[in-house]
Amino acid sequence: MSELLLIVTIAGERVALPAASVESVVELDTLIPVPRAAPHVAGLSALRSRVLTVIDCMRSLELGHTDCSDGIREAAVVELDGHHYALIVDLVEDVVEALSEPVAVRAAMGEGWERVSQGMVDTEEGPRLLIDIAALVGGAERQAA
Repeated sequence: MSELLLIVTIAGERVALPAASVESVVELDTLIPVPRAAPHVAGLSALRSRVLTVIDCMRSLELGHTDCSDGIREAAVVELDGHHYALIVDLVEDVVEALSEPVAVRAAMGEGWERVSQGMVDTEEGPRLLIDIAALVGGAERQAA
């Protein structure tokens, strides 16, 4: 397998995003709240004349929320169904090559992680949980609907 993965930290866990789905990694200064938005939508921001829906990954995983009062230090920008999203992560680490296809996780991870998991994939740094970006953007409310 030669898929590239972006290694990020979310809620203290090192996980992998498919690098082909990530357009850029950015810092965001301004965050505009959106009334009546789903709880995991932190707000809207602008990047190069584009509006980004900002997703709080911790809240999407039902693991608390990210403090965005001082701006967002790191976010991965993705496009999904023609819409642009900024995924708030704790840290962006590196791009690595996947050494295996994803395999099912055989341990309890917690409901949020299980909802967004595509399985474990081997990398040079060891196994990493591969995240389904659409499930992360959708949040827990999408599953419940």
